Amino acid sequence: MSGVDAIEVNRRIPLTATFNFRDVGGYRGRDGRPVRTGRLYRSDSLHRIGDADRDAFAALGVRTVVDLRRPSEVERDGRVPDFDGLTYRHIHPEHAEWSEQPYQPGDDLARYLADRYADLARTGTAGLAEAIGLIAESANAPVVVHCVAGKDRTGIVCGLTLAVLGVDDAEIAADYALSTEASQRFSAWVAATLPDAAEVPAPFLASPAETMLLFLAEIRAGHGSVDDYLRSAGVTADQLTALRTHLLD
Repeated sequence: MSGVDAIEVNRRIPLTATFNFRDVGGYRGRDGRPVRTGRLYRSDSLHRIGDADRDAFAALGVRTVVDLRRPSEVERDGRVPDFDGLTYRHIHPEHAEWSEQPYQPGDDLARYLADRYADLARTGTAGLAEAIGLIAESANAPVVVHCVAGKDRTGIVCGLTLAVLGVDDAEIAADYALSTEASQRFSAWVAATLPDAAEVPAPFLASPAETMLLFLAEIRAGHGSVDDYLRSAGVTADQLTALRTHLLD
């Protein structure tokens, strides 16, 4: 079993119609301290949670769902079902529609995605700061962060969070790359349940590790460090400390 396969086995939360739900914990962070499990989860859209998955989701004890989708996406698909004790927070980090700069087949896919992430990091600072601020508050945990596929907006928020916790970039990128396999499961489900659906473009399915490596390196090149970027976005020093306090063992 490869290292990435082992990560997937240890962290994936299997649900019937949710394909990218996994625990962000378990990685080695600052001073060798592991990221706590059962505190922060990442997922694709949770609107598909049905009766078959309600007990499994409830057993996680999730207190807060952070939904990063556009308002139009929430209106189109709906939101996570109501659960006792669950707080739902919708945060939209402002960013351009990818259709404004469509991917051209044959272009460097990792570079294309990293450029989209850089755009969001420039225009979506308020939303990113709000999301990471919610994750930093221990009373909100366990938290699930999700978007549509659980790889792009969710990948940015989780990647920045893991970087603050001192997780190595290679491990952050490996976690991000797990979404490619999850997207393949989603595509198979769509083909089986919606046979007339249009083919999903490559950028919406792929999560090459190089994308996250580029994104983090370029954040540091532009701001000095991930912490400095987040402070410029509006995350306070106390919130950065709180992240490390409750998410690192």
